Amino acid sequence: MSENANSLWGSRFDGGPADSLAALSRSVHFDWRLAKYDIAGTRAHIRALHVAGYLTVAEVEKLDRDLLELLRRVEDGSFQAKVTDEDVHSALERGLIEITGVELGGKVRAGRSRNDQIATLIRTYLLDQANAIAQLVIQLIEVLVNRAEEHLGVAMPGRTHFQHAQPVLLSHHLLAHAWPLVRDLERLNDWTKRASLSPYGAGALAGNTLGLDPSLVARELGLAGPTQNSIDATASRDVVAEFAFIASLIGINLSRFSEEIIIWASAEFDYIKLSDSYSTGSSIMPQKKNPDIAELARGKSGRLIGDLTGLLVTLKGLPLAYNRDLQEDKEPVFDMVDTLLVLLPAFNGMVATMQFNKNRLEALAPAGFSLATDIAEWLVKKKIPFRDAHEITGKMVAFCEQHGLELHEVADADMAAISQHLTPDVRDVLTVGGSIKARAGAGGTALPRVLEQIAALRKIAPKREA
Repeated sequence: MSENANSLWGSRFDGGPADSLAALSRSVHFDWRLAKYDIAGTRAHIRALHVAGYLTVAEVEKLDRDLLELLRRVEDGSFQAKVTDEDVHSALERGLIEITGVELGGKVRAGRSRNDQIATLIRTYLLDQANAIAQLVIQLIEVLVNRAEEHLGVAMPGRTHFQHAQPVLLSHHLLAHAWPLVRDLERLNDWTKRASLSPYGAGALAGNTLGLDPSLVARELGLAGPTQNSIDATASRDVVAEFAFIASLIGINLSRFSEEIIIWASAEFDYIKLSDSYSTGSSIMPQKKNPDIAELARGKSGRLIGDLTGLLVTLKGLPLAYNRDLQEDKEPVFDMVDTLLVLLPAFNGMVATMQFNKNRLEALAPAGFSLATDIAEWLVKKKIPFRDAHEITGKMVAFCEQHGLELHEVADADMAAISQHLTPDVRDVLTVGGSIKARAGAGGTALPRVLEQIAALRKIAPKREA
């Protein structure tokens, strides 16, 4: 038996847990990162104990000084968890008692449970990490807006089904990657409203009988207020799952852009050159310049999805209220936080430094008969039914394919032979510039609409001085 295990629950047992149970039960090796949040919760809790009459002013003052000393020791590494500590809560109670003594330190646990503690700690931890992630996402939006501003007027091929579709501005394409990130920020902001409720006071599941004020604890922790139902507070982890979903969606949005960057950097596309500082080489092929950041972003998106999926599977069958399965809620989101905090800075640097081959992009913008829709819409403006306009344009494309021509290279006589409606002034729309300029509707690729997007995004990610 593991007689020396530091536990908060063993009083009704004749002996300690088996070594195998202690090893399985132990979580301090991963939940230790919550130590400062646990100490903050305890500082708030002792104030509630004081207001309810269970601690004197002198006791609260001493406990608070000792908790700050414990925090200092945790931060400088002079106090660490032991292998005999079951979790972060038991380790920190041991640390507090070492400083303040067993009699006073033993009073602190009154009126709370590890169930409401951990449900609160994971929220306060994720609120901090969500803010850090949001700042990095904002930086990426800023990078995308900067790159869009640098390349105003540069055309490129727009694609659907990964085939040439219609020409668009490079700026418009880059900003198309910014708007999903804006929505990720909006999701984080909305999530914050739900995450900012405090489960403290819920106890094990039914609340507390000591008259402790959960609103006081919530205020001390900077949270909006207590949760509405004590069972729900300790049993639910939808706030954690929602954070995991948003984190996975950020990863997916990075992955989609990464896929393009990997393709664009290939010799066949030659759209971009990646900076040496954000590329790697090969151990055997001296010529290689690999888009590793984009590849890792694409790969890590799968890892983030896996973390989310594992968490959802853990939660799906749990009855009310607390179950030990909920110990499995932390490692997935810890991994997601760590992944995004290391991935986003590298990704931002890659996008900020990659160079665009403007000549190549503009040369390919009209390729693949990408101006065909402009012909069809020109015919519609001539009062030709779109069904007929579509067929006429398709015949012109077929003619070009048969004769190895681009749309603007078809002779007037050949156009007239295809359809009497294809008069020479159709050439007015057979330019990339004309096509882009014509798409001036809301959200379109025309330059005025792109400038409107930049102005809107600048309010979210203002440009910083160099």
